[in-house]
This record gives sequence, C-alpha cells and structure tokens, in this order.
Amino acid sequence: MDFSLSPELTELRERTRRFIAEEIVPMERDARQTPHGPTEALRDELVAKARAAGLLTPHASRELGGLGLSHVAKAIVFEEAGYSHLGPVALNIHAPDEGNIHLMEVVASPEQKMRWLRPLVQGSIRSCFAMTEPAPGAGADPSMLRTTAVKDGDHYVINGTKWFITGAEGAGFAIIMAKMEDGSATMFLSDMDRPGIKIARLMDSLDTCFTGGHAVLTFADLRVPAADVLGEIGKGFRYAQVRLAPARLTHCMRWLGQARRAHDVALDYARKRHAFGKPLGEHEGVGFMLADNEMDLQTARLHIWHTAWTLDQGERGNFESSRAKTVCSEALWRVVDRSVQMLGGQGVTGETVVMRIFRDMRAFRIYDGPSEVHRWSMARKMLGA
Repeated sequence: MDFSLSPELTELRERTRRFIAEEIVPMERDARQTPHGPTEALRDELVAKARAAGLLTPHASRELGGLGLSHVAKAIVFEEAGYSHLGPVALNIHAPDEGNIHLMEVVASPEQKMRWLRPLVQGSIRSCFAMTEPAPGAGADPSMLRTTAVKDGDHYVINGTKWFITGAEGAGFAIIMAKMEDGSATMFLSDMDRPGIKIARLMDSLDTCFTGGHAVLTFADLRVPAADVLGEIGKGFRYAQVRLAPARLTHCMRWLGQARRAHDVALDYARKRHAFGKPLGEHEGVGFMLADNEMDLQTARLHIWHTAWTLDQGERGNFESSRAKTVCSEALWRVVDRSVQMLGGQGVTGETVVMRIFRDMRAFRIYDGPSEVHRWSMARKMLGA
C-alpha cells in the first residue's frame, strides 16, 4: 500500500479543510439546529455553499455531477468534512444519503437514476433507508424482517412498521426493505408523499446531527409499482451488503474528523490551562491521555485507509469493514471521552463543541451494526461458519 497522496488529492484535502474552517465552522452556532437535526433551510444554505465551492457530493460519479472519488480519496475528504458536525451535511455526504447514492449507482435502473438519484446527488432532495424495525422485527438481525410486500397485478402492496429511520422527516423518497411471500427480501423505491406512508413520530435521540432526525414509519397498504423495485426481486439482503460495507466505512471517515476536532480542542486547552504551577498538559495524567488520543486516532485512520484500499481493489470487504467499524467506533469514542475528561467542566458544557461531539458520537457504536454483532460475524467467518 502506498500512503502518499497525489498532488491532486493533497489539493482537494486542503481545499476541503479551508472550506470547512472558513465557511462551515462559523455556522455551528446557527439557531436553525433542532433536537432532530438541522432544519431544511439551514441544510439548503450549507449545500449551496458546498455547491459553490465545487465540493458537493464528491463521492458520486462524474457522470452524475460528483468528483468520482475512490474509497481512499473519500477517506481523506470525508475526514476533513467531518471536522465540523455540519460538514457532512454541507457536502451531501451524510448518512443515509451517502450510502443510498452508492447503492443506487450500482443497482438502480436508468429511469430510477433520473427520477431519484440525480436530484439526490444535486442536493435538491434527501432520502431515507427503511430497514430497521421494532421488536420482534429486524434490527441487528435482518433475517427477522416482518414488513411484507405482496404482488397485486402490476403493483406490490407493502405493510409494516419501521423505526429509527434516519432522515425520514422531509425526505423525498425512501428505499424500503420488505419480505416477499417466499421469505426472501426485496428493496422498493417510493416517494414519501404516497398514500400508505405515514411518519408516526420522531424519536428523541442522543445525536442531533442528522437532518430529519430518526422516525417511526408505518406502511398501510402502500402500493408501489413494479417498475419501482430497486434491482431484482429477492435480492434485498445482497443489495444491503452492497450498501452497508462502504457505509460502515464512511461512518468511520466522518467520525474520525469529529474525534480529531475534540482532540484538538483538548490539546489547545491542555497547553493554555494551568494547574498546580504548570500547564495542564505537563501533568503526566493529562499528557498520557493526549498520547493515547494520538495513537487511537492514527489506529483508526490506518484501519480506514486499509479497508478503503481493499474496496478499491474490487473486493467486497465485508470482513474488513466490520473490523474497521468496530475498531474505529471504539477508538474514536475513547478519544472523545478522554477529551471531555481533560476539559473538565468545559467538557460537559456547551462552552466548547466537545460536549456536542460526545453526544453525537455515542451512537456510532450502534449504527450499521453494534460492535458485538460485528465481532460475532468476524468470528463466524474466521471459523468458516
């Protein structure tokens, strides 16, 4: 593996870094942020800034208006965008849209790409991915899927309940995972304003960084034309892996930027704050935490780059993405937790951005599969199960 950056990628990294520092960080105190994420008006303003800077949806193909970044290139740019909690929103690389864009580029028909994917890449609409269900439905175990799709002429009729559906409020369309009569799973595309889709409620959550929050959705005799099946009937679980392996990794990329931000705030504080006759950072207990942060950040970065390189070689990378997701979510959580500890009172108040990062970061160990499930999955593969 060659970890050196090309001149083009170095320039893109520096351009993204400047954009985040000069255009996005100053907006972090904008009042248009709610317990369920930035408002649509704030998102639109952020997206317009990224569009003007030539940084909007950089992971999408050049044909659709993106920069066509490789997975390794995404690792560089997404980390820089993640330095601000508003950065991924601005660049249109936040979940779930980022993963949906990747999935649809691979699977969607030309008509579906024109109708839904192109405006999604342009940042003019948002999307959601409806797979997770309340008990006893699908969660970490997708085989427990209970939402059903039944063929009726040229349509499929969908019934069921989904929850923790990120970005559903205000989304233009949904990708819905449903169980067929033979027990297989299929993905369907549906505009969110169709009769039969209802947002039952928004769920309160620790994180507040996703536009549209997290919602409970109900499907009551939702009729979806057969033309709106995403990919092929019965291949929903296979397509989920097409989406999830890169999506786990891009979570790591974005949160690495947030953890680096928390560490930078703590490091600056440790240099300036004095206690017991010397700067805080010169006390061994604090110095060791700074060193541990640096090691965890680099460990996470190397896992991301290695897994990105694996995906760029055309390999599926499911094992590697599970490993990276587990290592990174736990290492980056330690970085943010130590940063709070070093900041003391400032770490548990809104005086710095670190409290915000701490709250948003905790869910990372659960999104796209909790650490325990990834460990179990890796062990099964290692044992040849």
